[in-house]
Amino acid sequence: MPDNELLAAVREALAGVVDPEIKRPITELGMVESLTVDDDDVVSLTVLLTIPGCPMKSTIEHDVTAAVTAVPGVCGINLTLGAMNDEQRAEMKRQLRGGIAERAIPFADANNLTQVILVASGKGGVGKSSVTVNLAMALAEQGKSVGVLDADIYGHSIPQMLGVVDASPTSLDGMILPVPTLGLKVISMGMLKASRDQVIAWRGPILDRALHQLLSDVFWGDLDFLLLDLPPGTGDVALSLGQKLPNAEVLVVTTPQQAAAEVAERAGTMASMMDQKVIGVVENMSYLDAECPHCGGSHRVDVFGTGGGAEVANTLTTRLGYQIPLLAEVPLDPAVRVGGDDGMPVVVADSAKPAARALTELARTLAERKRSLAGRTLNLTPVG
Repeated sequence: MPDNELLAAVREALAGVVDPEIKRPITELGMVESLTVDDDDVVSLTVLLTIPGCPMKSTIEHDVTAAVTAVPGVCGINLTLGAMNDEQRAEMKRQLRGGIAERAIPFADANNLTQVILVASGKGGVGKSSVTVNLAMALAEQGKSVGVLDADIYGHSIPQMLGVVDASPTSLDGMILPVPTLGLKVISMGMLKASRDQVIAWRGPILDRALHQLLSDVFWGDLDFLLLDLPPGTGDVALSLGQKLPNAEVLVVTTPQQAAAEVAERAGTMASMMDQKVIGVVENMSYLDAECPHCGGSHRVDVFGTGGGAEVANTLTTRLGYQIPLLAEVPLDPAVRVGGDDGMPVVVADSAKPAARALTELARTLAERKRSLAGRTLNLTPVG
């Protein structure tokens, strides 16, 4: 093969190598600094990492080597890994932001196509974080691009549930790259702490600035869904996010018992106060399928009572003036807890479990629903 044809073939192969954090081809990001082919058909190239000591160095090195050596006619490769300088990183940031102001929150734009869902609850202990990670995984399994933001600043458990408790996001001169895991893009305040045992005790302006940073300085890329795991209750975080994400929708999580239902209604009412739409209710830990020691069959045991989810949905429908459905009843299952502890959500670890099936069906419902055009620019020009 002539040298110019071989060089073109290598360039085409490199265009298929995607940066594992940014999810863009390395050629598009300006990461391929030099590329030559000598008389012996040995390829020499320099690939620039986004920062020195990039945590994805080994992955990029492996993917580049595999792509180049797979090109017919290539007899060898000399790969050098370098790092971008300040100017190169600035240019990449400009390209990634697509002209958006650096401190703007892209999801606040009425024309942004990402479906932003705030997963809320009135009280702790109802399994809100478990619902969030499993719903995110189920959406990703259906081919959606999904980001997860752990907005529970004080009780951040998402990193543990997704197996990235020791991961740290990469920073590019103020731009933060979310941690990629299991097909998701994830960020949590727990990833930004100096140590895992550090306590965060923020209120008011400091908390507000931290949330703004997680929304504006993180490069999420093109997402179909962004799920935010909110802290329980109706405090500072709910108020702040209501102001920053006016187009977000709220999914209320409760359990069957009446005490949980009553406080869950407050979370839905708070969303309405912030002009956010409540899209539905999830009743978690609805029942337990217990094996009977006498007949060997399976019997439903209402461990936490019944009717809480339906009560929340009906009350919010009446209170807010539009239909709010009970979208899912997720059974109590130890596999959900095991998946959270092991960092492998049950919808992936054991998709046949009743809880996994319920959460997968919830994801399908959300993925297939038609979105409202209220508040969106239709880009139509009147004629005549």
